Amino acid sequence: MAVTKLVLVRHGESEWNKENRFTGWTDVELSDKGRAEAIQAGELLKAEGFIFDFAYTSVLKRAIHTLWNILDQMDTQWLPVEKSWKLNERHYGALQGLNKAETAKKYGDEQVKLWRRGFAITPPELTKDDQRYPGHDRRYANLTDAELPVTESLATTIERVIPYWTDVIKPRMAKGERIIIAAHGNSIRAMVKYLDDMSEDEILELNIPTGVPLVYEFDEKMKPIKRYYLGNADEIAAKAAAVANQGKAK
Repeated sequence: MAVTKLVLVRHGESEWNKENRFTGWTDVELSDKGRAEAIQAGELLKAEGFIFDFAYTSVLKRAIHTLWNILDQMDTQWLPVEKSWKLNERHYGALQGLNKAETAKKYGDEQVKLWRRGFAITPPELTKDDQRYPGHDRRYANLTDAELPVTESLATTIERVIPYWTDVIKPRMAKGERIIIAAHGNSIRAMVKYLDDMSEDEILELNIPTGVPLVYEFDEKMKPIKRYYLGNADEIAAKAAAVANQGKAK
């Protein structure tokens, strides 16, 4: 049976991951650790013999620079890349920039967990005169008013991620092209929920570690048959647990 592989990578640790802040669509750079994670991911993919024909990423530099570092390690900087806002992180509305632990102290661990991981629950909205509103950023100048979020849930993130997967990425894979996607915790969770047909309760507990290649294998009909991370299982589990604990009061 012919097997097609897809690699998803959440960006390496960002400066705001390091500071434990809600990031969303805020364009934050990788931390030194995040760059090291991206380099390690590229080294691992090269060592495991992965070859790519095309790459996708968001329009946020922490994902773009993660992809650059991976391709640099694989000596494939020439690879064609498509950037799309539809692969952006979930928009965290008025929470963007706030410290997660301090927010948990104020509202409680359970409320923050629901804001972070609940399926259809949206954080408090931004107002359109807020400097954090994406309508003020020229990279989104061609988006309609309806497409510009003031907040998002995972459910509304899925509404933009999955059509992009179905209409843009999957057809390229169906033609035999080998794909890597460098994206974000929630845009990847959106894809995992869809591809694995996970319930809302299951997705609530799924945490994507930074900088770790997640491999999907598909059969000839482009149906997922296997999902696994590359790397040391204990280290990956520890990184996923650290992501889960970010939203707890200290």
